[in-house]
Amino acid sequence: MTVSWAEFLGAEELEGEPEEQRRGWFSRLRESLGASREALTREIAGVVFDPGDDEAWERIEEALVQADVGVPATVEIVRQLEARDPQTAADLTEGLQEVVADLVSPAGPPRLALDGDPTVVLVVGVNGTGKTTTIGKLASRLGAAGHSVVLAAADTYRAAAEEQLEIWAGRAGADFVGSSRGADPAAVAFDAIEAARARGHGVAIVDTAGRLHTQTNLMEELAKVRRVIAGRLDGAPHETLLVVDATTGQNGLQQARLFGGAVEVTGVALTKLDGTAKGGIAVAIAHELGLPVKLIGIGETLDDLQPFDARDFARALVAPAA
Repeated sequence: MTVSWAEFLGAEELEGEPEEQRRGWFSRLRESLGASREALTREIAGVVFDPGDDEAWERIEEALVQADVGVPATVEIVRQLEARDPQTAADLTEGLQEVVADLVSPAGPPRLALDGDPTVVLVVGVNGTGKTTTIGKLASRLGAAGHSVVLAAADTYRAAAEEQLEIWAGRAGADFVGSSRGADPAAVAFDAIEAARARGHGVAIVDTAGRLHTQTNLMEELAKVRRVIAGRLDGAPHETLLVVDATTGQNGLQQARLFGGAVEVTGVALTKLDGTAKGGIAVAIAHELGLPVKLIGIGETLDDLQPFDARDFARALVAPAA
């Protein structure tokens, strides 16, 4: 059963999630992982298991690496699969689904921490990953679940960044805090917390600059934003979400590593997961960095952002073609 928004947000029940809609989402997720799945299942279908058949295991390893699972995660997956001693391709498929699901989400279905007063969600990521769109869609979902939200445009350097976020705030029915071009991003985050308190908003989502993650000054700037938030409100930010473009492959892993060192990332939103993406990057990030994937996006519409479900993801990545 796909993780629902109610489970993700800690709500008992939400309307607007009929079962057929959730089944439709899984079909689209499966389609989006088509390239990676076909490569994996092609190798699996051609394997006849023999305890001493090293070549067969090498083919599985190569397919996993090509799907952007990464070498460390691939080694662990194969180690666990060998311990299961599969005898058929069906055994291997079932085992691979279970191992991938456990690796990508060992603690079970992820939740969004919404226990602050107000809750502060800091969103980071490289420009072009879909960060602003993800914020807007999340704000809309939170609003539909009964949360009052304010969006803060702390990306004060990129042209049109504030305007784009303000448009999304309007669509989501959220409040908005902006500033003049080039203003101190930490000051915008501070103002957003003040606005949330003064206006009775339960959630403040803070957008941030996303220039190249290799730039030291950006990491220092983000660290400052985080310090200011923490200094203004105990326990904040309650969530720090890193938005990663799935089409960037292993570069996304490096982004997660660097951003995590600067701002203590608590979860990943994996976006742009379409037919060209190698979705195994979710496994690499979770296994190598211990970061849970919390949200996943496969398109531009509101319904294309969903809570991440490790079991659905594993079935979509590994299941044989229909």
